[in-house]
Amino acid sequence: MEKAMNRQRVLLQHLQPNSTTDPSSILTASNCAAGDGYKRGSCFGDDVVIVAAYRTAICKAKRGGFKDTLPEDLLTPVFKALIDKTKINPGEVGDIVVGTVLAPGSQRAIECRIAAFYAGFPDTVPLRTVNRQCSSGLQAVADVASAIKSGFYDIGIAAGMESMSTDKVSLGNTPNPKLNLFAQARDCLVPMGITSENVATRFGVNRLEQDQAAVESHRKAAAAVAAGKFKEEIIPVDTKIIDPKSGEERKITVSADDGIRADTSLSVLSKLRPAFSKDGTTTAGNASQVSDGAGAVLLMRRDVAMQKGLPILGVFRSFAAVGVDPAVMGIGPAVAIPAAVKAAGLDVHDIDLFEINEAFASQYVYCCKKLELDPEKVNVNGGAMALGHPLGCTGARCVSTLLNEMKRRGKDCRFGVISMCIGSGMGAAAVFERGDVVDQLSNSKVTA
Repeated sequence: MEKAMNRQRVLLQHLQPNSTTDPSSILTASNCAAGDGYKRGSCFGDDVVIVAAYRTAICKAKRGGFKDTLPEDLLTPVFKALIDKTKINPGEVGDIVVGTVLAPGSQRAIECRIAAFYAGFPDTVPLRTVNRQCSSGLQAVADVASAIKSGFYDIGIAAGMESMSTDKVSLGNTPNPKLNLFAQARDCLVPMGITSENVATRFGVNRLEQDQAAVESHRKAAAAVAAGKFKEEIIPVDTKIIDPKSGEERKITVSADDGIRADTSLSVLSKLRPAFSKDGTTTAGNASQVSDGAGAVLLMRRDVAMQKGLPILGVFRSFAAVGVDPAVMGIGPAVAIPAAVKAAGLDVHDIDLFEINEAFASQYVYCCKKLELDPEKVNVNGGAMALGHPLGCTGARCVSTLLNEMKRRGKDCRFGVISMCIGSGMGAAAVFERGDVVDQLSNSKVTA
């Protein structure tokens, strides 16, 4: 490894010639054609890379395959998969960060710690949870990447988990009377479905557009299943299911998403009544499904991954979280994506694939139109309207789905983005680079 680093230092000297060098033969690090500001340094051993990303199947809450699975038993299999499939020493992991939303914080943190022990992590490996609503899984990835980049540790795990069969959205306390004095504070408590109606009304997204987006989501997800695309990312889970009538318990193995409806059509969706407003356009068919699921992502420094001989699935390039009007929280991706892309030195049109969470069709359609995205680049394997949206899990799930698709597409797919809206008025987005783009001279050219 020391020899490799010495070679990189020599190369860096060549890329930074002194003033006596003939200008006509200077080799300089230039901007990548994929954006005026994007640069990769000649020494990139400190890149934060993803070497593995797995998820459980996503199942319908209270009705699906995980309805009787405890939260810690949902998370354990994806933790264990990272160890078993990469053969890493679990004791080398510097921290585990789990995105999770609905359960009380201290309770869920303990359940996640228990899951780590079940999976085989020693007591020396710490763990914490993070809650930024629907972006919690992606926030966990960003937190671990930031810690690695800062030198706090070299290897970390980011995960996401939600058992919506176990926990539900609950504000609990009586609203503060001061809310009536602060419109935006009051709007933080607007039900998510009503914010969807607000987006549809304010930005002119009609019912037909929303239903069409839902049909497309299911169609693409069904096609992905038929092509076996999710097999690389889904870890089968051995669990139990209890018959609600007889109380009979039986063992099952869950290995496929159970919310996808391949036969969904406009004629079927058009018959559904509005779910949140009498004259509204948001229905159970054009909104994300309430779901259970978990995902986990193994990140480390590039040089550590190379030393261990681990394949590099992707490179973490940037992250942005932004605030928007709580009354139309669904527009978050339209603001977060440009911010994250700019932070990576790129332009939105440089991005080859997008995973945008389909919390509601209204906001998904608006964000795609606002950013003028090519439909052929967005949610190519379906989204949350078909797969489901286990709140804390979604960001981690998207990492696995995005990076595996980028790997399949190869050289024609270099950059990908994951984004979602966030309850109370926020958005988050992250930029990833395909893992095998590692030629340190690919951004260099001879200048005249």
